[in-house]
Amino acid sequence: MSDTIAVSDHGAWVEITLNRPDKLNSFNDEMHRALVAALGAARDGGKRAVLLTGAGRGFCAGQDLGDRDPAKMDGPPDLSVTLTTFYNPLVRLIRSLEFPVVCAVNGVAAGAGANVALACDIVLAAESAKFIQSFSKVGLSPDAGGSYHLTRLLGEARAKGLALTATPLPARQAADWGLIWQALPDDRLMDEARALAARLAAGPTVGLGQTKLSIQAAATNTLDAQLDHEAAAQRLCGRTPDYAEGVSAFLGKRAPQFTGQPE
Repeated sequence: MSDTIAVSDHGAWVEITLNRPDKLNSFNDEMHRALVAALGAARDGGKRAVLLTGAGRGFCAGQDLGDRDPAKMDGPPDLSVTLTTFYNPLVRLIRSLEFPVVCAVNGVAAGAGANVALACDIVLAAESAKFIQSFSKVGLSPDAGGSYHLTRLLGEARAKGLALTATPLPARQAADWGLIWQALPDDRLMDEARALAARLAAGPTVGLGQTKLSIQAAATNTLDAQLDHEAAAQRLCGRTPDYAEGVSAFLGKRAPQFTGQPE
């Protein structure tokens, strides 16, 4: 496997670390391929949660602009190719995984790096971390789902303010605004993130996966469509051994022992 990421297997869950610390974990083609492969392996290997984080002092600075130096190119690039080949499939993969993806933002998250983090299900950040929609500094507009997630999480006014000015948003303010789940002291971030990933991986995986997909669908569904979606999700969940175990545990006043298995 490429050394641009590091993978630590914890049994029911896996920790994936972006591992280009000398480049603030900015994306190149190799890291894109390695990350997608690691996420696919977690899915295909029956993992029940993923924790995504970064090595060194940053989470991810977005695209490695060393690969976009105009002095080394014959003409302007078609950036849509990078998006359709790498970023868009990555965001779609994270959103489609039927188990929780936790992101621990250990430092700066800028550009597409910030937006990959926002594609995850639960985002924790070190208090020293900042989220920066840095696109306007290089003449671009947000990508990797940034315009989608910013608007839905923060509303149009704050989304435009962050994107048009590239103002860094401190982690604590990001949590207060509802952009992320929690901001934590730096020395507690990884312990808390790993404990959360382990707890989610021990949960009713089908139910958690359907919860994730249902909440995502609500962004664009009508009420009627969402009610139908919920009914279909409950049909799946109700057939699982974890539902029977959860009810039995509740009635027996004991802690449930979920297996994550489908029907």
